Amino acid sequence: MAAGRLLLVPTPLVDVALTPLAAVLPQATIDAAATLQYWIVENAKTARAFLGAVNAVRPLRVALQQQRLDELPKHAALDAAAAAALLQPALRGEDVGLLSEAGAPCVADPGAAVVAAAHELGVPVLPLVGPSSILLGLMASGLDGQRFAFHGYLPQQREARAQAIRQLERESAQRRQTQLCIETPYRNGALLQALCSTLRGDTRITVACALTAPQAFVRTRRAAQWRDELAALPDKVPTLFGFLAA
Repeated sequence: MAAGRLLLVPTPLVDVALTPLAAVLPQATIDAAATLQYWIVENAKTARAFLGAVNAVRPLRVALQQQRLDELPKHAALDAAAAAALLQPALRGEDVGLLSEAGAPCVADPGAAVVAAAHELGVPVLPLVGPSSILLGLMASGLDGQRFAFHGYLPQQREARAQAIRQLERESAQRRQTQLCIETPYRNGALLQALCSTLRGDTRITVACALTAPQAFVRTRRAAQWRDELAALPDKVPTLFGFLAA
């Protein structure tokens, strides 16, 4: 029996109740999601809300209450054996969807171990089209889009974070490389303040908030200018930060 496929299904970057699904996902992605019964998900509650939104646009092949949702481990690494166990439906010939809580699976989100296991087991991997806050924010930043690096979360401890920011600024200047990072939304203000106080005044900083949501905005200012605009940052919304040394 031929193996099923592992479909990497992007989700909206914000709550599905805030943005029509068709506004952020192509119809082909919605159609593919509607055909699946087996899912590997980051969060079952969020996944059910997504599938409910899919069902409103394209009726699900299998009823919502019959969907099988296997959650990824929240606080432990996913070893190869556990990843392979999640792919058992695919080994029986069924397609399986991999779903992150927001955006593109495996990009600033867990799930890469599942994809690695799929390759080892001969399960075809199919990435579907959808939003990525990293690419959308970079596109709108005006920073260098030819050379960039995504660093995920910076250290939380103040001195370690400042040291990391200074090192990334040096690399940015040497390589002409845009540096990108994210933060837990309730600490957005603290990260922006750290960037402004640590980076040189002429280094450009981009803040991309709530992308694809009605209140979305992207703003690029030099660090010295941001110091006067810290209050402009919306509170507790998903945000991408980028900077490029002069």
